[in-house]
Order: sequence, then C-alpha cells, then structure tokens
Amino acid sequence: MKILVSVKRVVDYNVRIQLKPDGSGVLTEGVKMSTNPFDEIALEEAIRLKERGMASEIVAVTIGNPAAQEQLRSALAMGAERAVHVVTPIAVQPLNAAKILTALVKREAPDLVLMGKQAIDDDCGQTPQMLAALLAWPQATFASRIELAGRTATVTREIDAGLERLAVDLPAVISTDLRLNEPRYIKLPDIMKARKKTIETLTIAELGVELSEELNVLAVSAPAARRKGKRVGTVSELVMALKEKGAL
Repeated sequence: MKILVSVKRVVDYNVRIQLKPDGSGVLTEGVKMSTNPFDEIALEEAIRLKERGMASEIVAVTIGNPAAQEQLRSALAMGAERAVHVVTPIAVQPLNAAKILTALVKREAPDLVLMGKQAIDDDCGQTPQMLAALLAWPQATFASRIELAGRTATVTREIDAGLERLAVDLPAVISTDLRLNEPRYIKLPDIMKARKKTIETLTIAELGVELSEELNVLAVSAPAARRKGKRVGTVSELVMALKEKGAL
C-alpha cells in the first residue's frame, strides 16, 4: 500500500502574528516557519501504519516556494521514503491546492491520502473534501482513530454528539484531527540523512493544472482589542455587572 501525505509550510504556531503595514496579509519575512501541525499528525499516522506492516511506501508532497523543501526534509527525516515538491511562488487557495493534489494522486496512484484537517494559517479546512470530490473517492474527515483491514479503512471521528465511526473503501482521502496521535521527535541522525535525499520538483505546468482565483482578499486586519475585564467578589455583584452591560 502506498500512502500520500500532504504537508504545508506555515508560520510556526509559537510565533505572534503580525500584519503587513498595507493590510495585504501576514508578515512572513524573517519569521520562523514550520510544518502545519495537523499535517505532522497525518504523516505520523502514515509512519505508524507502515511500522505495523500496513503500508509499503510513504510519499510526502508539498506545494509552495523553494523554501518549502525544508518541510519536505523534515518529512523525510520522520520516515517518508520520497518527497515531491510542486513549486509555485504564490500561495494557492484551497480549490487550487486540491486540483494540484488531484494531478499528483493520479500520477502517484496511492491507496490512501492522509491530510491534516486544516492549515493553521488560513483555517479553511476545505482541501481534503475538495480533493475527494475531484477524485470521486470516499472521504472521512477529522479522524481521531484509523483502522485498516484489507481494502477498508474504519475511521472514528469526533462530532458534536460524541463519536462516529465510518467505514470507507480504499482508495480514500482521510483528514486527521489532533487526538489521532502525537508526532514523534525527529532525531539528528535522521535529519542529516534526509539532507542527502533527492526531492523531486515539479511545476504546475508539468502537471497540466489550470489554476483559477476563486477568492479575492480585499484586506487583512487584526481583531478588535478586548476590553479589560472586571473581577467581582460575589454572585450579586456579578448579576449587577451583567445588568449594567445589558446582558440581563
């Protein structure tokens, strides 16, 4: 079984986000970048499936500028056998990402595609569903547990009412949630080995994909600052404060 895992380069979750002065987006120059945490979970799950003898090859793929190879090196250090980089100087929107991944899936012919449920830079959470639709494959989203048996994947997912279990036939697209696993720590020897591995690079033109801008970002602004809170000592003071604010 071949598993394809997508990884995205994003601003590290520990970084305090700052906006560009013109309001056109988020500052990324000189900012620490890392692999999207949900994608790390997807990659960890693929590696665990391989360690259990349920997968034979893991292919990590990314879409982005040349610097995104850093995230592919990390994926190779974690345990992926191969890495494919679709080079593009601009950020791609979810539908365009799904189109590119569709072309890669048709090229690689994996049995399973594992993806993070969303990227922490835009929080769209759309690409896995769009990819499954374009491929006409079964999908299971927000997976907190994945079990493989033959050509069937049983996925436990968290919903508002509790837990839901779905059985999907392979090939399929599965997106991962936080509670699925905890990604392993990458060891230094593995990082050194990954630096020597070859990363295959492709262009969007080579994949034969036509991109379209479906979204037009007018401006990016910071949320309004919160007003300072007020501490009360008793329930009656709380009720009084809520009445003053018109909440009661």
